[in-house]
Amino acid sequence: MMTDPIADMLTRVRNATAARKASVDVPWSRHKEEIARVLVQEGYLGAAATIEAEPRRVLRIDLRYDNQRRPVITGIRRVSRPSLRVYVGMDKIPAVRGGLGINVLSTPKGVLVDRDARREKVGGEVICTVW
Repeated sequence: MMTDPIADMLTRVRNATAARKASVDVPWSRHKEEIARVLVQEGYLGAAATIEAEPRRVLRIDLRYDNQRRPVITGIRRVSRPSLRVYVGMDKIPAVRGGLGINVLSTPKGVLVDRDARREKVGGEVICTVW
């Protein structure tokens, strides 16, 4: 049994980008799919698709690189963990690298990027930081 499946997903993405892989497969969950959807919308990932595989579904994440084959994601860090949850209000959402990165939040309105959470006037749990 895995203690923190979201940290596992982020670590797989981090390791795959370091190895310059085209894509990475992670065990599927609705929450992971929403996080991947947000990262695709923000341009950090190429695509995310659910694959019906045996014995269970898999989330296939396509990674993005620039023209010199450098990863678009230079850093990804899990903020809220099972042992230490981090919740922030709308006005307390921290900036990442002076605005060059994003926070991914789990809010009552779904999984959102920090600027969308401010626009929707909601706070929530800070899942991870990407830059």
